Amino acid sequence: MELQSEARPKTPWHLWALGVISLIWFAGGANDYVQTKLVNMDYLGMAAETAGVPVEVILDYFGSYPLWANICWALGVWGAVAGSLLLLLRSRYAFHALALSVVGLLGSTVYAFISDIPPELASTFQLVFTALIWLSVLAMAYYALAMTRAGVLR
Repeated sequence: MELQSEARPKTPWHLWALGVISLIWFAGGANDYVQTKLVNMDYLGMAAETAGVPVEVILDYFGSYPLWANICWALGVWGAVAGSLLLLLRSRYAFHALALSVVGLLGSTVYAFISDIPPELASTFQLVFTALIWLSVLAMAYYALAMTRAGVLR
């Protein structure tokens, strides 16, 4: 009896490129999350200066996040990082991690629109940046699904 192994399609170059680029991009969000949760005053001070607000405005806003919003933020950030890593590992679970990230991002976006966000933190730049995050997470989830269907991810 001969054992047949299912041949896995060759990994396309774009998987490595998108995997590395998305990991770097999403690692920026992970850094923001960690620095905010650790209340790194140097980091938050730079963010406050960029937004043109006292650092207390940022501390108050993020300090008032309810539990569900914190969970959504964590899912969004860490799901995207995990999805990129799993993509590089050629795991079909990359799509699942990125889908969790979409759920987390949805919750975070809902909270941003229903909360009393200070106007200085609701700038046009923030809206454009949020749209860019949405685009990148959705695109990577779609890509992971396509690579799974093509048999590249298993």
